[in-house]
Amino acid sequence: MRISTVTIFQQSVGSLNRQQADFMHLSQQLASGRRVVSPSDDPQAASRAVAVGQAQAVTEQFADARVSARNALSQEESVLNSINDAISSAKALMVQASNGTLSDADRQSVASELRGIYETVIGQANATDGNGRYLFGGYQDSSEPFVDTGNGMTYQGDDRVRHQRVDASREMPVGDSGRDIFLSVPAGAGYVAQQGNVDADGTVLGDNSGSVTFKGPQVVDNSDPGFGQRYQVVFGEDTDGNPTYSVKQQAEDGSWQSAGVDDQPYDVEGTSVEVGGLRLELQGEPANGDSITYAPAREMNTNLFHSFEKALAVLENPAETPTEQAALKNTLSSVMREFDASLDNVLTTRASVGARLNELDVIDSVSSNRELNYSQTMSNLVDLDYNQAIAEYSLRQVGMQAAQQAFIGIRDMSLFNYL
Repeated sequence: MRISTVTIFQQSVGSLNRQQADFMHLSQQLASGRRVVSPSDDPQAASRAVAVGQAQAVTEQFADARVSARNALSQEESVLNSINDAISSAKALMVQASNGTLSDADRQSVASELRGIYETVIGQANATDGNGRYLFGGYQDSSEPFVDTGNGMTYQGDDRVRHQRVDASREMPVGDSGRDIFLSVPAGAGYVAQQGNVDADGTVLGDNSGSVTFKGPQVVDNSDPGFGQRYQVVFGEDTDGNPTYSVKQQAEDGSWQSAGVDDQPYDVEGTSVEVGGLRLELQGEPANGDSITYAPAREMNTNLFHSFEKALAVLENPAETPTEQAALKNTLSSVMREFDASLDNVLTTRASVGARLNELDVIDSVSSNRELNYSQTMSNLVDLDYNQAIAEYSLRQVGMQAAQQAFIGIRDMSLFNYL
């Protein structure tokens, strides 16, 4: 076999190029900190790394979604806190206004303060987030959910609420409907009484003309078979013109039927009515045909704005006659109970918001552990072992220098030197 000078040069240059390529590859690994610089370095690891990288990207997207959800829920919680304070202040004003020593001017002053609180509640009900969307309008978040149509505040939002996927298996509501907050009460709310004949949605169909006032109702036996039903005390007269009362119970078809208390003598100095596990204290002069309706709060007025409007109506008008004074006392008593039910509803919603915020914290913690596992897996797949790489880098460097020196020695060898 003939070994020519060209062959020697070609083999030497090819060897130097291969060693230079290996040396440069190690340099790339050291510079990037990655063992798998290109898929050809380890196809299986590169394939798995793509899948892990995609999972990491999805996890990061869910983390961004949780940040958005947390901002929305935190803002809602702040607004609900303000509404909670407003209702508490309004209830305190109701207690103050119930003081019999106040004059009409004093009640006007209380009404002025109450109206300011009312306007605050309306403003909070129509609050927006940082993007201009209304918090309590549901999907109708581009316009005010509560509008004064001339007959009081009307809800024009959507009963549905926006949801956001905060994890692969969790889609969380990031808001609440204004109807659920301002026009509803908890299922477990107590009883509310109101003078006059009141229909199923809390609208007064007929008012009283006498001066009878009520206190309660108070629960005395919640195991009574009639507890939870709707009742009405109706006043009449016996043959001698003395006042009497009967208690009616509303049937499923909406009709009023006797509750077993009919044409009982009524004492204007004070009469206690017990039926259905409830006690209602009555006092004052009733007129023939007057009535007092009491039912679970969810079946009476559940409109927080209407409660404010009722209170303002009686506080801003003089209460001079016994009938007007009785209406004032009864309305304030009803409104205080309605405020209690509305406050419980706001607190229930606020607790739900707090629970969702806590859930986001838990999901964040689980996601952090998942991300740590992904990072560890990715490191095991593609990250570089620096100790091994540096040792191999030094070895390659020595090998390349040796190859260069050998090539220099061979390059100078020629038969012409011996001719």
